[in-house]
Amino acid sequence: MLLYVIVIIVFIVVLAVIIEFNKFTRLRNKVKHSKSTIDVYLNKRFDLIPNLVECVKAYSKYEQSTFEKVTQMRAEYEKNNNLDDGAKTYTELNKVIGIIEKYPELKASDQFLDLQKSLRKIEDELQAARRLYNGDVTLYNTTLETFPDSVFANVFSFEKEKLFEIEDYKKENIKIDM
Repeated sequence: MLLYVIVIIVFIVVLAVIIEFNKFTRLRNKVKHSKSTIDVYLNKRFDLIPNLVECVKAYSKYEQSTFEKVTQMRAEYEKNNNLDDGAKTYTELNKVIGIIEKYPELKASDQFLDLQKSLRKIEDELQAARRLYNGDVTLYNTTLETFPDSVFANVFSFEKEKLFEIEDYKKENIKIDM
């Protein structure tokens, strides 16, 4: 009978140790996953922002050159409208105006607004990932520090994680040259 009691007690202790170990492992893996999510968004920001900026720059230059061409052609037409070159300039002007009418969305301001929305979305996703990470770290660290979990954490050498803190130079706004 005493042997059964000892076996049951040993079984309960082993089961408790397994449950505690698995709990800490799950919490630690959740912290790692949250940290990985931050890295994903940082990479997205690093890769996407320069590409978006270059697209907006290129579009702005295209739009600017198109409007400059129209303005130049109109000025030439008005200057030459009594001469034979006026018909040629008028024909070229009509072609460019036809292009503009065919693509009436020549609005760089929309591109800038889309860039702002994309930047805001990326920063919001990154901020949410940081909050999630800090929440997971806080839960993990609190579990490590509370009794009786702290006993098991020390036995299995689980260590505290650091909250996400951004370096001072990264707190400044990203400078985008347009």
